[in-house]
Amino acid sequence: MSPQPLKPPDTPQPDQFLAPDEVIFVVEDRPELSGLFQKILNLQNLPVAIAASLAELNQLLTEQKPALILLDLNLPDGSGLEALNSLIPEHPGTSILIITGNTDLDTALTCLRLGVDDYLVKPVNTFDLQRAVNRSLEKRRLILDNIRYQKKLEQGYQRARFLHELNLKMNSAYLNRQELHAILRAILTGITSGQGLGFNRAFLALISDDGRTLQGRMAIGPASKEEASKVWTEIREQNLNLDDILNRPEMLDYEQDTPINNIARRISIPTSAAEHLLIKTCNQRISHRVTGGHCIDEQVPEELLTLLAHDTFVAVPLYSPGHSLGVILADNSITNRSISDNDLFALEIFAGQASLAIEHSHLSEAMQHKIRELEEMGVELEKNKDLLVNAERDAALGQMSAQLVHTLRNPITTIGGVSRMLARKFDHPENNRFLNIIEKEAGRIEKTLEDLFIYVDTRQPQKELQQLQPLIRKSLMLFYGQLKKEQISYQLNLPGEPILIHMDNRHIQQLLVHLIRNAMEAMTNGGQLSITCSRDEQTATITITDTGCGVVNGNLDRVGDPFFTTKIYGTGMGLTLVEKIATDHGGSFHLDQDPNQGMTATVHLPLTENN
Repeated sequence: MSPQPLKPPDTPQPDQFLAPDEVIFVVEDRPELSGLFQKILNLQNLPVAIAASLAELNQLLTEQKPALILLDLNLPDGSGLEALNSLIPEHPGTSILIITGNTDLDTALTCLRLGVDDYLVKPVNTFDLQRAVNRSLEKRRLILDNIRYQKKLEQGYQRARFLHELNLKMNSAYLNRQELHAILRAILTGITSGQGLGFNRAFLALISDDGRTLQGRMAIGPASKEEASKVWTEIREQNLNLDDILNRPEMLDYEQDTPINNIARRISIPTSAAEHLLIKTCNQRISHRVTGGHCIDEQVPEELLTLLAHDTFVAVPLYSPGHSLGVILADNSITNRSISDNDLFALEIFAGQASLAIEHSHLSEAMQHKIRELEEMGVELEKNKDLLVNAERDAALGQMSAQLVHTLRNPITTIGGVSRMLARKFDHPENNRFLNIIEKEAGRIEKTLEDLFIYVDTRQPQKELQQLQPLIRKSLMLFYGQLKKEQISYQLNLPGEPILIHMDNRHIQQLLVHLIRNAMEAMTNGGQLSITCSRDEQTATITITDTGCGVVNGNLDRVGDPFFTTKIYGTGMGLTLVEKIATDHGGSFHLDQDPNQGMTATVHLPLTENN
């Protein structure tokens, strides 16, 4: 069987093996051979540069970048073998192919040991040369790709290690800080520190408590290159690391009225502006990178570019599982360094941890608020443990009095009326004497019933100049446990400025307890209780509003009558007591019904001249 002819190698594309600035050097002192080699290589679309000596080779090395060198060992100005000792270590990314008339095996082995890719003996046919060149270039490409991939792996490892160490440092910083302001400060430091993510500037904007506005809160970064140089020099001279900077906030002007903080505070975007880039970042929980004022598939607001005075930045969302928290803006306005995919990826990881820290701060703040409420409730319950008992007693006595009055009034009135009628009808002194006794005693019983009718604490108010707000808060805290049990939320709106009133502390608290209790009893299926205190020049006003069933059947005018009630048990004597206490303090009390549902109780009390 005859052997199959060898197929010529495929013609490679230049960009398959060579970079745009790379060429192949042919180092051959015989022009006819160098020209032949050049033609063969040109057939494969490979660019060629020719050198006839080692001197010309050295000159070419200063001017162009070789991917492959075809080297003759015997050159006019030296040995190619000796040149290998410097070529290979100085140009590790260059393949070398020996083409020589020297057939000595030791020479060939020496060249291969030094690191050449192949050793061809003249004369060389076209097929062998093309195959050797292609094999050398492909081997070189694989080596360079391997080096490149290895470098990427090392960079990825270093990046992951850096992010891990940064996360550990930031986690420690977050755990040592619970106040939101300190958390935000730590976040900004991590984003801009050289040992952190290394951005030049960073801005934080958070969703407001009512959820209506994305509001800028804080920022960090130099206003100019001079300021940046000053800060970076100080950090370098003092050899400060990230922990040092986190513990020395004065270095970075967090609190001062700096230009960058003024920029941050001017970020105020309604959350209803759903098409705004930053609102989309929050709502969609997707990062956006703006380059040169443009963002893929998104419109960049001109006012935002003007405000930042820089057209390249990233916007990364902050969010918890339940809701959006805000957005981080970061840029390199000083160095103008581009923001790479790795930079954005690292910031997204950082933002995830920062979101947890912000959410933890919110939860911690809410928990501290609840703890303070419970502590206040415990203190007030201890101080006023008899108040609720007395209020229950008053209610029980009022109910008992009402029942007695209803049971006894009609018979006693009848007895008194009949005795008076008989005394007028019969003129019999002895009988009239007994009838008069009956009439007199019936009147005494009616007077007793009248006393029960107007049952209140008859002790005169012992007025002292006192603050009104603490008393309102204490009265509400008495019902804290019951409010939670009955699923009634509450809102307490008290002015910061003290309101001073001449009042009997016990009586006013009794008034508040009755009104709060009435409001809660009206909300049988839960609801919201709102207590507001305000003042004008002459009067302090307390309003207590519920979302209960209100007063039905048009009986609003009768709710203050001592024996009127819409309850199964009880009477209106509590509201009679409220009205009496308000009147005793020179004030007034009235009820208003919401057209939809609920009642509003309003108490007006006169201010003192000390306000």
